[in-house]
Amino acid sequence: MSQKNETATLAIALLVTLGLIGGGIWLFKTQLGQLFARSSDSPVPEAVDGQTNSSSTGSTVRDSFDRRDLTGIAEVSDIPDGLFNYGGSTTWAPLRPTVDALLQEVLPSFGLRYVNPLNGVPSSGGGIEMLIDDQLAFAQSSRPLEDEEYDRAKQRGLTLKQIPVAIDGIAVAVHPELDVAGVTIAQLKDIYTGKITNWSQVGGPNLPIVPVSRPAESGGTVEFFIDNVLGGQALGANVTLAPTTTQALRRVGDNPGGIYYASAPEVVPQCSIKPLPVGRSPDRLVAPYQEPLVPSQVCPDRRNQLNAAAFQNGDYPITRRLFVIVKQNGQIDERAGNAYAQLLLTEPIQELLAEAGFVSIQ
Repeated sequence: MSQKNETATLAIALLVTLGLIGGGIWLFKTQLGQLFARSSDSPVPEAVDGQTNSSSTGSTVRDSFDRRDLTGIAEVSDIPDGLFNYGGSTTWAPLRPTVDALLQEVLPSFGLRYVNPLNGVPSSGGGIEMLIDDQLAFAQSSRPLEDEEYDRAKQRGLTLKQIPVAIDGIAVAVHPELDVAGVTIAQLKDIYTGKITNWSQVGGPNLPIVPVSRPAESGGTVEFFIDNVLGGQALGANVTLAPTTTQALRRVGDNPGGIYYASAPEVVPQCSIKPLPVGRSPDRLVAPYQEPLVPSQVCPDRRNQLNAAAFQNGDYPITRRLFVIVKQNGQIDERAGNAYAQLLLTEPIQELLAEAGFVSIQ
């Protein structure tokens, strides 16, 4: 009887143990499924700075990994092993949670770590400076290299190379209730240099214009805007400065006369503002979004989508290229930068770039 009792006890203990294990596995799978569900249903953040994700796809990295033909990635050669620091433009923020995370799934030995500057906010110029100072393996930039950066690198015994990987548009944000058809490049210049100060001067209501910008030294987007829209002129004294795109968009959403500019993926899907058509002339206004405009009242259930075709064919007047900046020093960092750029130019990654709101350069 004693032996039978011991056998029964052992059998019961085994069944209890198996039940606990099975229950634990079921609970883990349930929680994991809920995690992915929350991720895939999460709304677009109201703005991005640094590493925040503003992708309007809502898809998880695992979803992207499972549903893509990754043959193109496998064909990229000379990818070094190791952990490589990179940094730079905040315009790239929508790409990091999707593109870079997918690369980590596919190429775990090619480690990528985004690094913020010790002083100041992330920016194209800051990333290039860190690259020259040997703090990064490669940098991400939303503007071309400047002559002084080439010269400074040369003094350090380096040659810098810029590799274009995507096309981006600069979109203009205004208050969602502002009644104005759009602005021309010339009018945008006059607004940000203080020559136009009321919306009635551009066909809108009798309302003071409150232009908002990040500081001139804060990044590639502002530098591009000053060089290409303002013609090199400084921001006017009438411009309100905000340290980040997040804060700038909030100010515009809170002020009926506000206006701001930023990378199109940071502006077009947002609920608190309205993206504004821009043109080379008043009769050639082009929307940065796919028409018709989705009103803010139905956001976030529906969001405006980027007018990628207008960015790609040049109809939209304010576009630029995004670059991977590589230092040519014959060392492993050069291999890492070249590999990263070539990976971004593969078909599956170009598709992800497009889903994140940028335009394929291929």
